[in-house]
Amino acid sequence: MTGYIIAAIVIMLIVLVLALFTISKGYAYKHTVDALPEQNEHNGDADNAHF
Repeated sequence: MTGYIIAAIVIMLIVLVLALFTISKGYAYKHTVDALPEQNEHNGDADNAHF
């Protein structure tokens, strides 16, 4: 019976460590945003007419 409790505690600790590691990596990730393409409002190009 104690073997099951020890195994459960070990599994819980492994899951906890992996969860904390994943959260830490997520917060450390540097998010970047691509620059918007430069648009000329009066270029007369119908392909670039986005509303």
